[in-house]
Amino acid sequence: MSFTLAIVGRPNVGKSTLFNRLVGKRLALVDDTPGVTRDRRAGEGRIGDLRFTLFDTAGLEEAFGESLAARMRAQTETAVDEADLVLMLIDARAGVTPMDEHFAAWLRKSGKPVILVANKCEGQAGEAGLLEAFQLGLGEPVPISAEHGEGMASLFRAIEPSAAAMARDGDDLPEAEEEPEGEPADEAEEPRTLQLAIVGRPNVGKSTLINQLIGAERLLTGPEAGITRDSIAIEWQYRNRPIRLVDTAGLRRRARVVEKLEKLSTGDTLRSIRFAQVVVLVLDSTDMLEKQDLTIARIVLDEGRALVIAANKWDLVADKTAAMERLRDRLELSLPQARGLPTVTLSALTGRNLDRLLDAVLAAYGIWTRRVATGELNRWLAEVTEAHPPPLVSGRRIKLRYMTQIKTRPPTFALFVSRPEKLPDAYLRYLTNGLRDAFDLPGVPLRLYLRKGKNPYVPQERG
Repeated sequence: MSFTLAIVGRPNVGKSTLFNRLVGKRLALVDDTPGVTRDRRAGEGRIGDLRFTLFDTAGLEEAFGESLAARMRAQTETAVDEADLVLMLIDARAGVTPMDEHFAAWLRKSGKPVILVANKCEGQAGEAGLLEAFQLGLGEPVPISAEHGEGMASLFRAIEPSAAAMARDGDDLPEAEEEPEGEPADEAEEPRTLQLAIVGRPNVGKSTLINQLIGAERLLTGPEAGITRDSIAIEWQYRNRPIRLVDTAGLRRRARVVEKLEKLSTGDTLRSIRFAQVVVLVLDSTDMLEKQDLTIARIVLDEGRALVIAANKWDLVADKTAAMERLRDRLELSLPQARGLPTVTLSALTGRNLDRLLDAVLAAYGIWTRRVATGELNRWLAEVTEAHPPPLVSGRRIKLRYMTQIKTRPPTFALFVSRPEKLPDAYLRYLTNGLRDAFDLPGVPLRLYLRKGKNPYVPQERG
């Protein structure tokens, strides 16, 4: 049986380290700085033969009102409400603090089953704190070292009874009715999950956009710049198409990134771009397409991802016609390698034009995965070379022999040329632009590789 487990505790007790240990991947950012985690992160955890959904949460702090700490606490409270079992971590080396006592009392009142875990128990430095943990009234503490993987067997033994009890409760539920006999179920394959990353500068509305899409306050938002640190993935569906939305930390200019934690966040965002299929670049319409926006766009295109531009806060723009003309001119001038980039104006706060954005995302994905038949390519190649032949080199014409698409995602083509090293860049741009127009491939990066070889359609003489 699957169940949900939340890891909670005050800041800097090792929650994210334990989360990474249980999911078997370095998904959550880990640093000695307190308060690294802000949003709640979900992952598929395992220990022994137990499988469960796992929540990493922000450090519990006694904060209220509209402050950032209070909004972080609200995210943690939501994770506890959704969990079947709670792991409360303390730092055994630091001992039990008044904050630990406060939140232990809060968890007892919540009525959720709680397992007390004393982290950082490697060596003898944590023995005193381990004994102090009994006073929290949450039962016998489980000593572990999340960083070194010690105590995982003890943690398994502590979780297993709760998991078994939840399994017995599940057995008491009425069984699902059997499908009536008749025509066989549709065996068509389910559509694959589309990996969609939302990127942009800090404070342009990325988290607000995702919250509006899924219709819930899933991600932490606010007026402060740089709230998001981890890349948070959320499973979702749009028109029966499964989509994994990935919220990312804002990318600033490299010269301004000096703190270690921001470097970790930047690396996490770049990794999300590499694993994405489509990337939405969110702009602030009041000062859109700054130099950093163009830098992010080039990173996405260099990685070969499909890109969609989302101009957020469009309701704040006074002269919308002039703003759109400036945006299109800047894109055409600065990003010629992806001519025809789809651009959608929207308001993440009000939800205006979100359907248009998602339709543009699905269309971009379709273009990104498009395959062109070899016969069509070579008929087109004959036409464009006849209309505009390659240049002469040393009195001899460069011959374009044959062309084929060697992969999709993004569309990638191989062109067999008699003298590839002599073909000018301007002629390559002519061919690339012609490919876009002839086969309807706007807005995605196209890759055209030159190879020296013979036309496989021409029979070779035997010696």
